[in-house]
Amino acid sequence: MPPELSYATHDPVPWVTITLVVITCVSSIVGFRDRAYEQRFIFCPENILRDKQGYRLITAAFLHANWGHLALNMFSLYAFGKLIELNYGIAPLLGIYFASILGGNLLSLFLHRHHIYQAYGASGGVCGIIYAYIFLFPGSGILVFMIPFAIPAWLYAIGYLLLSFYGVKKAADNIGHDAHIGGAIIGLLTTTAIYPQIVQRSPVLYAVVMLVSLGAFLYLLKNPLLLPLSSFASEGAPPRRARPSLKRKEKTPDINAILDKISKSGMQSLTKAEHEALLQASKKSRPE
Repeated sequence: MPPELSYATHDPVPWVTITLVVITCVSSIVGFRDRAYEQRFIFCPENILRDKQGYRLITAAFLHANWGHLALNMFSLYAFGKLIELNYGIAPLLGIYFASILGGNLLSLFLHRHHIYQAYGASGGVCGIIYAYIFLFPGSGILVFMIPFAIPAWLYAIGYLLLSFYGVKKAADNIGHDAHIGGAIIGLLTTTAIYPQIVQRSPVLYAVVMLVSLGAFLYLLKNPLLLPLSSFASEGAPPRRARPSLKRKEKTPDINAILDKISKSGMQSLTKAEHEALLQASKKSRPE
């Protein structure tokens, strides 16, 4: 394992990290302007499973919800990714990053396989890079916005997992915490496969993080129906008619009843009316 922060004698430039940031920014900006482009590459369980569009597991990482979402992810990718690239090489950086993206989105796919759900963002890959950094540079600290001092790596690792797990259970915001957990776990496992020495360097921290990760994963495995409730938010009651209709009004399918039906029998059990009602109720995408 190369020594920490052992840069070359000349001024180092993390070209691969910069290239990832540039490509992601360009693709995300195109997505801001072109809804069809966004929909072609966004993470969507229905398209992945029904239409066999597995490429969405990767391409969704090159899309973002807005400028703030994009800036936060790309700043984090550059800040942590460049250190891994310059000290450990290009192959570990790319291996950890894309394995984390895939792992995070596969966990999301499992959790939302019966949901009308969309998500995008590089958060899974970025989380994997951050966790790799924590164990490749165990003596370092991590600066978090609004906190004027560096947080020890071990505290950040444990706290981040716990907060992400709480976010999954609460499901009240628009952040895909499940992809964060999956990306962090896969990023750590990939780093361990490449550099098994990290276990010996920080055995207690490694054991605690893996136990917390395993506990969160087992909970999600037993409780997969963690619905993105904000995606099914009511858009308000329809306006009343001036005169009552002589035709028999069809009863609008109840969303909660539909979700219960999905959890028991899957998407294929829905009628056409139920499927259309669910589509109408979920028009907003949730960024990771």
